Amino acid sequence: MAVLLHGDDPDPSDRFPAGPLYVPVRPGPSGCAARLFRTPLGERTAVGFTSERRLTATLGTDQAWIRLAESALRALTAPLGVTAVTVDPQFTAPAPARVTSLTPLTPVPPAAGTVTHEMPALWIA
Repeated sequence: MAVLLHGDDPDPSDRFPAGPLYVPVRPGPSGCAARLFRTPLGERTAVGFTSERRLTATLGTDQAWIRLAESALRALTAPLGVTAVTVDPQFTAPAPARVTSLTPLTPVPPAAGTVTHEMPALWIA
């Protein structure tokens, strides 16, 4: 039997990447939980990195992580309905800024002759 190389095999038996991934985690009530992210189209995805350097370059040095095989990461997130795994994402949105105080909007008087309705005050950060 001939051994097929990945370029010759339309459905290779080895999935990329081989080996454990560096998976970002967050603390949870029962220990660590894998962090889930969203793709640019809003789909939930699990994320893994092929090296600690890539993880810290994307998420920062304070990000906690564990090592998991891709198959284990898929098995962990499948019950949550997450079927996508993104490997080595390069771009992330910055974390939202923490709101320290709320400032009420200044009401604008209506123009002469316009009908107005009472509305609750709006708050902005």
